[in-house]
Amino acid sequence: MQHFARIIMDKQENPALREDAFTECEIYETEQAGTVFEFPIPRSLNEEESYKFAEKLANYFFAEGYDDFDIEISADDVEVTNEITLENDEDFYEEFGILGYVPDDPLWEAEYDGRDVKLNKPIRSSDGPKKFHVYVKNPKGNVVKVNFGDPDMEIKADDPDAKRSFRARHNCDNPGPKTGARYWSCKAW
Repeated sequence: MQHFARIIMDKQENPALREDAFTECEIYETEQAGTVFEFPIPRSLNEEESYKFAEKLANYFFAEGYDDFDIEISADDVEVTNEITLENDEDFYEEFGILGYVPDDPLWEAEYDGRDVKLNKPIRSSDGPKKFHVYVKNPKGNVVKVNFGDPDMEIKADDPDAKRSFRARHNCDNPGPKTGARYWSCKAW
């Protein structure tokens, strides 16, 4: 039995993945006009390994700007696949919590202004115009710095009224892309 991982999502106009990350990836359409990314994995994974691998895949696809997809990983000696259905970022974080990053994983590192930076990891700004900043990749693949947060205000996430008011005021139900300050502000709340 060949072991594989599949990512299934709504149809993508120009589906592509970084070739250095997925060297043997097959991309095809489903009968329901969805896009499928399928690639082999060298061996069968047990349940814990499948879960960790799915987390890593989910992080990669979120970083690439995809937010609604299913992940299937072939199971050990069974016809059924492990499947995790993700409706959107919010449901993912409610289900699994905020996932960290693997420090030595090249998916989380990039170069910005000649220095190595960690991607998708907000840090407090010491001299910037805002309270925090984060480095992310934009849809073109360039690393950009996103500044967010009022340096003169504190985050009162433990106050339900303040949290509800902030999230309504900033439309956090639809935070926009990772390259926007609103996305990261809403995530902090």
